[in-house]
Amino acid sequence: MTLSDVDHAILNRALIAASHEMGAKLIRSAHSPIVREAQDCSAALTDPQGRVVAQAELTAIQLGSISHTLETCLSRFPADTLTPDDFLINNDPFNGGQHVQDIFLFTPIFHEGQLIGFSASVVHHIDVGGGAPGLNAEARDVFQEGLIFPPTKYSFKRDWNGGPFERMIAANVRLPESTIGDLNAQFAANLIGAKRLTALAEQYGVDKLFAAMAGALDYSERRMRNAIVDLRDGAYTAEAEIEGATADMPTTTIRTQIRISGDQMEITFDGTDEQLKNNLNCPYASTIAAAIACVKSVLTSDDVPFNDGIARAVKVSSPLGSVLNPRPPAAVRARLLASHRVFNSIMIALSEVCPDQVIAEGFDTTTPICLSHQGASGYNIYLEILGGGYGAGAQNDGADGVDCPLSNCANIPIEALEMDYPFMRIENYSLRPGSGGKGRLRGGHGFERSYRMLEDGVLFSTYTDRFNIQPRGLAGGEPGATCSIHVESDGKEIALTSRASRSLKKDDLLVVRTGGGAGYGDPTDRPERLKEADRRLGLA
Repeated sequence: MTLSDVDHAILNRALIAASHEMGAKLIRSAHSPIVREAQDCSAALTDPQGRVVAQAELTAIQLGSISHTLETCLSRFPADTLTPDDFLINNDPFNGGQHVQDIFLFTPIFHEGQLIGFSASVVHHIDVGGGAPGLNAEARDVFQEGLIFPPTKYSFKRDWNGGPFERMIAANVRLPESTIGDLNAQFAANLIGAKRLTALAEQYGVDKLFAAMAGALDYSERRMRNAIVDLRDGAYTAEAEIEGATADMPTTTIRTQIRISGDQMEITFDGTDEQLKNNLNCPYASTIAAAIACVKSVLTSDDVPFNDGIARAVKVSSPLGSVLNPRPPAAVRARLLASHRVFNSIMIALSEVCPDQVIAEGFDTTTPICLSHQGASGYNIYLEILGGGYGAGAQNDGADGVDCPLSNCANIPIEALEMDYPFMRIENYSLRPGSGGKGRLRGGHGFERSYRMLEDGVLFSTYTDRFNIQPRGLAGGEPGATCSIHVESDGKEIALTSRASRSLKKDDLLVVRTGGGAGYGDPTDRPERLKEADRRLGLA
């Protein structure tokens, strides 16, 4: 069916609006602060084949892999075998998932007995079991990281709402009320998506709806191909490193090759280091998502919908057994560290062909701060993702004190944090002046956050990066500052490593200093008005 331009525009915007409404419902219905406040979640709508046609603009690393995650479910439970009561679940890192904390739920949507699509949601759950509350920084395999839900089909009426699957999950996590509450928020978001999609089918008819879905994919593909064809054909390479691999291999290298031919781009990671025996490994779905997110952010504007049409023009592959496509049962909790280096290396490679469209390296490091306390009423687990400074671009300074591009989480307001976690308080939350790399445009500044323990027996866990390797500048820009974490206890300052677990006692002060972004261009060319603005704000 051929749609008029008017119908195409109306239906396309309606699909996007529905996905955004799903995201809002997910956030407002969630139990845990990491979803309710930090927004570590995503939502999307797909066509009947499982291809994402619209998604909420939330967490980038989760967005780019939703169809990949659903595909493994449909390969086991074909679409024509599903009923309106079914739902699909997947968090298996080696079957289309990312790390086990990200649980994907898919709900089939029917109109007059016909499957018209799927609603999808994903949430980072604070605790899914495993060897430590919230975050097991020392995990050596995926089994120590939490419950694994392979691609599986369940009945909502039989298995949920007090059914056996819900009870099994609740019995194996430390925060059952929070975990079940956040899963119910996912079901609520999926239901909203289903209602909006069926309303469109009723109003416009299924044929027009399917035509609009196909048109949305074609439009994004066309815009991406138009952007690629403007680039110079050729092969471009770059590398990026992760710290903290092993004692005998202190860094792990991501090696990226980009081949551009006409309107097609191919990204490979041949020669990337082998998978590790710690949690820095990156599942293949995360590698694909990071690569496509970077290419889209560089080559297209924000009016191009982020859907599966993009992936038709950008092919991604990584060798099995590498840190970017590990074999089971590798630990993968810290997969975003490698994902960010995928993002960085592609950005550097593209700087050879479109230098005015890329940005310098930022802190670009996920730093989860997990503090847990077990009291008389059970566990209380705080988990928040800290960011740092963005890299500068050809037209702008880097953003100060924000989460990294692939995470895109908000911070948890201090008032909400201290209300939910009475075993600690925040004593400092401030930017780090001078941590952004100098340049014609400077990098964004990192920040410091300090946590005072108000109880004994608080367990701290984290993983991070850039303790030693600074973010690299572009076009003569200087590097950004590195990261550090220490504990002040009994008058002593105790430096911690980039992957750490430590028991804290009452009055200990945990100090986290995140890194800054790198600069772009010669620092001597920085306009005086920008220098004066930095001095006025106390950032010089």
